[in-house]
Amino acid sequence: MISRFYNYLLLALFVVVVSCAEKKQQPFSFVQLSDTQLGFYPEGYEQDVEKFKQAVKQINELNPDFVVICGDLVNIPNDSSFSDFKEVMAGLTMPCYVAPGNHDVQNTPNSTSLSYYRETIGKDYFEFENKGYSFIVTNSQLWKANVENESEKHDLWFKETLKNQGLKKQPVVVIGHYPLYSKTPDEEEAYFNLPLAKRQELLDLFQQNNVRAYLSGHTHQLTVNQYENIQLLSGETTSVNFDKRPFGFRLWQVTPDTLTQSFVALQPEIEQ
Repeated sequence: MISRFYNYLLLALFVVVVSCAEKKQQPFSFVQLSDTQLGFYPEGYEQDVEKFKQAVKQINELNPDFVVICGDLVNIPNDSSFSDFKEVMAGLTMPCYVAPGNHDVQNTPNSTSLSYYRETIGKDYFEFENKGYSFIVTNSQLWKANVENESEKHDLWFKETLKNQGLKKQPVVVIGHYPLYSKTPDEEEAYFNLPLAKRQELLDLFQQNNVRAYLSGHTHQLTVNQYENIQLLSGETTSVNFDKRPFGFRLWQVTPDTLTQSFVALQPEIEQ
């Protein structure tokens, strides 16, 4: 009887281990949206809403596992714009995870702007997992500006979270708003990137903890870089693209060994 019990127990454990392994190895896809930024130009608010709606429609047809939005959800954060944003986002048939941008929490966030975002949208930094990958959503505004108490707290959380994910030996994708840099890792700090010292600190942390990609927005133009084995991508927007690229988003395909992306244009194409 005891022997039979142990046989059943071993069989159950084997099934659990195999199921977990299969779950980890399943390929999946997700979408990267950048700068929906409703109301980027005063005369373009309704158009921004419609483009966001079109993106939601096309994403639902693609049926990825989830969507990430890399900040600047709206141009001017208020009850009306955030309500419109949430209403359109609610049309997605899969989970959507959002990072705050400078337009969402101000260039230099404070207790008021951060509290308003957290109460209206939700957490401004957090983590989640999907089929063997770890995703860390950051508030890059707290890297761009030194906000008393908040920046230090965010830094400690990020380093601890990254370390814990690294111990799991899972690939990691980090999501923010500001790109680390535009052209070269040692370029000077500018509006479109993070401070040099913080940038190098983050790149070192990424390398040490199996980060495969850093996804961002903010630039309103396609910015693709490779740092060692880490992909850095700021994608096209659904609001305004300064480089005149078509409106759209990035579709990421993930396997245990590969992380690739492609552009999906909004249809029908809307002239800028």
